[in-house]
Amino acid sequence: MRKDVRILLVGEPKVGKTSLIMSLVSEEFPEVVPYRAEEITIPADVTPERVPTHIVDYSDVEQTDEQLSQEISKANVICIVYAVNNKKSIEKVTSHWIPLITENTDKDSRVPLILVGNKSDLVEHSSMETILPIMNQYSEIETCVECSAKNLKNISELFYYAQKAVLHPTGPLYCPEKKDMKPLCVKALTRIFKVSDLDNDGILNDNELNFFQRTCFNSPLAPQALEDVKNVVRKNMSDGVCDNGLTLKGFLFLHTLFIQRGRHETTWTVLRRFGYDDDLELHQDYLFPLLKIPPDCTTELNHNAYLFLQSVFDKHDKDRDCALSPEELKDLFEVFPYMPWGPDVSNTVCINDQGWITYQGYLSQWTLTTYLDVQRCLEYLGYLGYSIIAEQESQAAGITVTRDKKIDLQKRQTQRSVFRCNVFGDVASGKSGFLQAFLGRNLMRQKMVREEHRSYYAISTTYVYGQEKYLLLHEVFPDFDYLSDADVACDIVCLVYDASNPHSFEYCVKVFKQYFMDSKTPCMMIAAKSDLPEIKQLYACSPLEFCRKHKMPPPQSFTCNTAAAPSKDIYTKLTTMAMHPHARLRCMCTCNRCTFCLCQNFLNSELLQTVRAKLYTVVLSRHVSQADLKSSTFWLRASVGATVFAVLGFAVYRVLLKPR
Repeated sequence: MRKDVRILLVGEPKVGKTSLIMSLVSEEFPEVVPYRAEEITIPADVTPERVPTHIVDYSDVEQTDEQLSQEISKANVICIVYAVNNKKSIEKVTSHWIPLITENTDKDSRVPLILVGNKSDLVEHSSMETILPIMNQYSEIETCVECSAKNLKNISELFYYAQKAVLHPTGPLYCPEKKDMKPLCVKALTRIFKVSDLDNDGILNDNELNFFQRTCFNSPLAPQALEDVKNVVRKNMSDGVCDNGLTLKGFLFLHTLFIQRGRHETTWTVLRRFGYDDDLELHQDYLFPLLKIPPDCTTELNHNAYLFLQSVFDKHDKDRDCALSPEELKDLFEVFPYMPWGPDVSNTVCINDQGWITYQGYLSQWTLTTYLDVQRCLEYLGYLGYSIIAEQESQAAGITVTRDKKIDLQKRQTQRSVFRCNVFGDVASGKSGFLQAFLGRNLMRQKMVREEHRSYYAISTTYVYGQEKYLLLHEVFPDFDYLSDADVACDIVCLVYDASNPHSFEYCVKVFKQYFMDSKTPCMMIAAKSDLPEIKQLYACSPLEFCRKHKMPPPQSFTCNTAAAPSKDIYTKLTTMAMHPHARLRCMCTCNRCTFCLCQNFLNSELLQTVRAKLYTVVLSRHVSQADLKSSTFWLRASVGATVFAVLGFAVYRVLLKPR
């Protein structure tokens, strides 16, 4: 909505333009009328629409044609004043004033016109019979008001209609010739209907209608008022109400009725609440709310945003198979002006056997968009109506900006849920296979991926110590002389070499030494294609010796040439290293010989679990009475004991993980 309104009054001399302005301001007819009134500004608090209004007068005695042209170009609405007792002034409306205004305004930015018949106190008849054909001929004419500056008749109404013509224009909404809403208006209201249809059954039930009413007008409809609205629709169209709910046709009919009855401010209130501007395009401030992201911080969806996206998924998953078919996906994105997800998405996230995006894949894609391009994510959430349905100020309320990674390293803990792993490797080293294997696809399934649908990203969930985290894999183009900051910035580096190619490892060494040797980013070597015969790498030292020298975990063997889905253990290890980069764990294997493996096996052993269970049973059943359980002293001792045990256990854990 505009922040102010500029009204220009034009017309033939002596028709009462200046008198109308002075009568409005002083609330009495002026005895002495100057040639031209000075520009007047009416404060927002005294106007019906709460918007400052500037009223500008015109006089051919004091102003030139050039000055008039400038005023016309600056005006938001123009009132063409004629005298109802002067036929010549009425004729001049079409012969002079409308052509002059058209000539001095942009064709694309149509200026609304108000016809004002002044001096109605001097005649007993109305001029509407003469004016109606003119109104039908020119669609830019919003309305006609007959008034009297002398009797103060309809003076306030005149300027209210002028203000309304700017703030709630009919032009973008309605076509008088066709007596129907314009296509852009229908498109916008259709999106609003679909966003408000929370269960996606094609009908707005009473709960959905009340939520819509409360969202747009801050108050629900009384039950009787709701029935009255539906009865009006029933009387005028047979398919406007179905199962006691409002259909899309009924919803559109209601707004057509509002506009035809001059209540287009109702439709505009709805449109603006759902983010539309005066051109019926979604406003940039609505789609892209302000969100400050400091350097070295990342963006993630918060819990409320995930709940909203889950409700959107459930709303469109009509067959309840936890996957979106192409038809269901198309239905979901009908509220978008374009299809946001291309064919490459199917090779970026998890899909089912039919090639449909699963629930996990759906959330993963949203997580990926938020991490890589948060502005795009804000835009997408805007199309879905997040701020309205979730009752938030804007989409920015659904985004969490993580703290600086340097602080995470200092505090040796992180609250982030998404970790980025950049995958480096020479041509044909197995990088793409490594990414696709993360999505559960073996070599046979990977061969079915079309080259034009290939993706350089893969994202899915892993579990680290019982916590669900997202791991984002990014395949970096194998030209290490031209790596950008985005290619280097990540939580963990994955260096992939082909174990069957003697020249493959050297590339990984070059990348590591040039970009990561002196950084704090943890790195892991992956010996891909381990199903093929291993060949000695043509480098000064072996991959294992290189890893030991640079305090890296030993190379991890990997293959996607399996009968079933490839193992995800290696991705869990990558996520663990990304979460705990300060730990610098030397071993992430399952060799059952190193300190790390022995500790993990001991903690997870059946013996330890059995001993713990028996101690728990003995303590509670034999040595603890009901009186003890109610004693604060007992619980204090138990708390102190548990704390001491935890501290000692953590100290032992740290000692075991210290570099040898």
